[in-house]
Amino acid sequence: MKLNPFGIERYFARYEFSARYMLSSSDCEAMSTGDLLTMEPGAAEQFQRQWLGYTESAGDPELRQLISEMYDRIEADQVLVHSGAEEAIFNFMNALLKPGDHVIVHYPCYQSLHEIAQGIGCEVTKWETHEENGWELDLDFLRAKVRPETRALVVNCPHNPTGYLMSGPKQAAIMAIAREHNLLLFSDEVYRLLEQDPADRLPPACDLYENAVSLGVMSKTFGLPGLRIGWVASRNPQVLAAMAGFKDYLTICNSAPSEFLAKLALRHKEAIVGRNLEIVTTNLGLLDAFFERHRAIFNWTAPRAGSIAFPSLKIEQPIDQFCQELVERKGVMLLPGTVYDWGHKNFRLGFGRKNLPEALAQLDEFLTENYP
Repeated sequence: MKLNPFGIERYFARYEFSARYMLSSSDCEAMSTGDLLTMEPGAAEQFQRQWLGYTESAGDPELRQLISEMYDRIEADQVLVHSGAEEAIFNFMNALLKPGDHVIVHYPCYQSLHEIAQGIGCEVTKWETHEENGWELDLDFLRAKVRPETRALVVNCPHNPTGYLMSGPKQAAIMAIAREHNLLLFSDEVYRLLEQDPADRLPPACDLYENAVSLGVMSKTFGLPGLRIGWVASRNPQVLAAMAGFKDYLTICNSAPSEFLAKLALRHKEAIVGRNLEIVTTNLGLLDAFFERHRAIFNWTAPRAGSIAFPSLKIEQPIDQFCQELVERKGVMLLPGTVYDWGHKNFRLGFGRKNLPEALAQLDEFLTENYP
């Protein structure tokens, strides 16, 4: 397998730990181990006694049970825990796809969702969405692109990087197309539970379709990326068995301290998600006002879910140059859309962190100085 450099990660490697303001982070506000442990009496003492031997390859049984409770039709033994979402994506692609398979991928997207399939030797069709259409998915395009050798469909909702959230009827139509052609459906749902209006929340794909694989992680909605705990949930036993077998060549098992802390977080998921949703909602109001003030410079489509958005420049300057000048002059990092191989105008903006007001102030100052 030959993989191209991971554009997002290579860009982040340049600035993530040096830029003062990360205005492009995809996760929500993190917390300390101590803050997490204080959520439950006795947790700190139990953590001190955590055994540091090998863990179960499929994941701690209690952790799998807690994860399964976020679904309606998933049992604990239908959950497979991984070291983050990245490992789960890599595992699915390698365990279930082969050279010559055809894969349709919701696009733009996190690079792993198409790059790994291409590296395996699959033919990938990008199911492109566009800003001028509100990033809406075109069902007619999907129907036209399915062919006999199509093996899998990859969707991501709530969407990275746009914040797009499809409707319930559209989700049902996608499931019907996948079922009609007996496709594997890989559904990246790492921002689920972070909808601004809970009434807009979609059911997990694995609850709706027997050949669906739902991806979850502690990193985004929960704001705990340092745990490196992700998972897949599926009602297809052949998929789970294949992935469990391939995982033996990856991490084999997960970090015992991370699994302990993930269990603790999931027992208090309402409090953690509620706290992060409050940050996101407050910041989104600030962004609406900011982009209204600067509507001559930016196009802005407010996302309905998640903690990221994908605005674009109206001015002629290429987005790479804009982002470079901003981080060098003001210490504010935005992620240019070129790392998604997506034109020269869009950029990813993250609004899940508490310091967004300070970052916006620096961006405001940069615009005043350079685009009066």
